[in-house]
Amino acid sequence: MTKIAKNTICLWYDDNAEEAAKFYAETFPDSFVSAVHRAPGDYPSGKEGDVLTVEFTVLGVACLGLNGGPAFKHNEAFSFQVATEDQNETDRYWNAIVGHGGQESDCGWCKDKWGISWQITPIALTKAFTSPDRAAAKRAFDAMMTMKKIDVAAIEAAFRG
Repeated sequence: MTKIAKNTICLWYDDNAEEAAKFYAETFPDSFVSAVHRAPGDYPSGKEGDVLTVEFTVLGVACLGLNGGPAFKHNEAFSFQVATEDQNETDRYWNAIVGHGGQESDCGWCKDKWGISWQITPIALTKAFTSPDRAAAKRAFDAMMTMKKIDVAAIEAAFRG
């Protein structure tokens, strides 16, 4: 038995928690699948041996994927925010998520094919819009508002004026 985390994010999937967990483990560092738990018997919406839950870690965050069926859908009220070091890392994560059946959104947000929202946020963006130079911060923020995937060079240029 794996060690049970004191606090775990539980993500509801229709029936593909294992597929999602494996994708996250292949895509992000410090990410892995630690356990797959199967039903010990038949139940109203499934059969013995079906995957019920998947324990996994995404970027060091403990998660549990629950195959709960189609009743609930993900939305932007929950997202993973990934701080990226540079444009290459930003591109790598964005392209992995969007290119694997996901979809782009605005301001560095995207959704994976299972409906989980991700904010792929370059550290340069966070530093720019939290700068004490509020005029420069506003220029960077205004530039971000026109983007889907964040363009680090454009954010830095807007910040400089």
